Amino acid sequence: MSYFDYPMVKIPGGEIELRDDRIKSKWKADIRPFLLARYPVTIDLYNATSNKPPNPIDGVLKPVVGISWNDAISFCNLLSHKAGLRECYSISKNGENINCDWESDGYRLPSEAEWQYACKAGTTGYRYGEIDKIAWYNGNSGGKIHEVGRKEPNSWGLHDMLGNVWEWCWDLYDEQVYGAYRIFRGGSWAVEARGCGASCRRRSHPTFCIDDLGFRLARSI
Repeated sequence: MSYFDYPMVKIPGGEIELRDDRIKSKWKADIRPFLLARYPVTIDLYNATSNKPPNPIDGVLKPVVGISWNDAISFCNLLSHKAGLRECYSISKNGENINCDWESDGYRLPSEAEWQYACKAGTTGYRYGEIDKIAWYNGNSGGKIHEVGRKEPNSWGLHDMLGNVWEWCWDLYDEQVYGAYRIFRGGSWAVEARGCGASCRRRSHPTFCIDDLGFRLARSI
């Protein structure tokens, strides 16, 4: 699968309420229409874009993992360049300052609000379906990652929004408390059922690589 045929879904505009249970805070965000990939970035797409040799042992249709937030940002720019799109991210020479141009047509990470809004797909519960039908988690994964698209999608046609791998988002978690730490969402094959929910929020340093954390592509329209 190449970036020329990587399936993306048009997400309609709307509004979403987010919350941080840690500080008992809620807030609303307006969502402009955007595109979101039907699946997390797969090993084959990542390797092909990065000019890495394919390794069939890895299972090319599995989500790529062990990718830091910084790696994901760089990949988005590289993919945009190869696809002839305008890069979203400007990165300082020391790599410490990264800005996003939300008007660019290139690939980027979804914002946290975009991610949750797309995950819920108009539903109101913690999940958009029965967990065993929609997600790989520690109760059914057999302790391993699985190929994308093997579970039922949400009503907007997005697969693996919950379970299989966590997904990086653009946003800082809480800059005043955690500094540069960024948000990731969705749960994974390794976590309990309670970790696979639309509003579950986790964080990590942008340089850290985690073996059940990947990412999904978005584009502004």
